[in-house]
Amino acid sequence: MANADVTAVGEGLESRWRPTQADFDRFAAISGDDNPIHVDPEFSARTRFGRTVSHGMLLYSRVWALIRATWPGRHLLQELMFPNPAYAEEELVIALTPTAANPRLLEVSVRRAADGAIVLQGKCELDEGAGR
Repeated sequence: MANADVTAVGEGLESRWRPTQADFDRFAAISGDDNPIHVDPEFSARTRFGRTVSHGMLLYSRVWALIRATWPGRHLLQELMFPNPAYAEEELVIALTPTAANPRLLEVSVRRAADGAIVLQGKCELDEGAGR
């Protein structure tokens, strides 16, 4: 994964990523979601966020790529929440941790490195294919 640093943490892993405004703009162009909260710094400066915020699915696309690279072909489904915004140029920490009760169920989180605020939280189920 370009622009990312991956580290094993117990049975799981962490990856650090610093999304840029160019990432937001490219994702908007590909997805068609060009809401000004994501792509217009002048508009976003007047909102409660004060700056552009990431698309939730841009965040998840990074999670999905990490799952795919680590557990190829095993991603089945996920459930996600986006409780806080992620901003351009702020480092994020992506964490994937198999649960003790069911190693096919990953706890997923993305948090802002600066303040620890969770920007994506959820679970991902893997199929029974071969392990890592």
